[in-house]
Amino acid sequence: MTSAEIARLARKALEEEVLLTPKPGLVDRRNTGAHTDMDADTFLRSAAALEPCFVRLAQAGGAGASIPAAETLRLLRPIGLEGESAMYRATGGVNTHKGALFSMGLLCAAAGRLQAMERALTIGALCRTAAETASGISAELSGSGTNGLDACRRYGGRGVRGEAEAGFPSVRELALPAYHAARAARSHDEAALAALLALMENVDDTTVLHRVGREGLCWLQEQAKALPPLPEKAALEAMDDRCIARNISPGGCADLLAVMLFLLHFPA
Repeated sequence: MTSAEIARLARKALEEEVLLTPKPGLVDRRNTGAHTDMDADTFLRSAAALEPCFVRLAQAGGAGASIPAAETLRLLRPIGLEGESAMYRATGGVNTHKGALFSMGLLCAAAGRLQAMERALTIGALCRTAAETASGISAELSGSGTNGLDACRRYGGRGVRGEAEAGFPSVRELALPAYHAARAARSHDEAALAALLALMENVDDTTVLHRVGREGLCWLQEQAKALPPLPEKAALEAMDDRCIARNISPGGCADLLAVMLFLLHFPA
């Protein structure tokens, strides 16, 4: 698989995530969720702008295959920052994919590294390599003032950096099993929505914590738990309306869903 093919899968995952409908509180084809500054087209422009960045990250991962994975982060950071700038240019200054760029960028770099080492691109290998690359990044960036890190410090929670450092356990242990269980009886889109609900029920989403605190997160988790594993469209739309009324948008779960959609292209 070439770097361009890896990047294309990453872009596809981001596009598929935003177009999946209905997603409670999130931007999709039904509405803009609990947002007033972005819509589905904003996300699609962002995903397109990030594809060249994903190509370069995969290439950098391959170029750094001869050094320890944790040391390759210095090769990836400048590319990631350029990708972030490209995202903001494409969206008019709106943060659509900053968290997803971090997670997906690590996985693209991991894929490039594994390819260069002539190792199989499996879900396990990709997640382990991403974890090795991200090792120590939460402590290193503990002084940052991002919304996600502020929420982690105030309320606890793993956050996107913690997920990456641990090899995306929420994706491997929650989203993927929920997807495969649902896929046996339902369509791909319905199974992806089941995976999203599994994430919403269990993940301490730092985007939600930042917006509405621990009480709001508990409300969201209870709402997700109250739905059946394979909810009907009307039930999801009703939950979407309730989330919007409370200004709840589980963006962290959406990013993890995109990671799952990317990993579905690889064997376990």
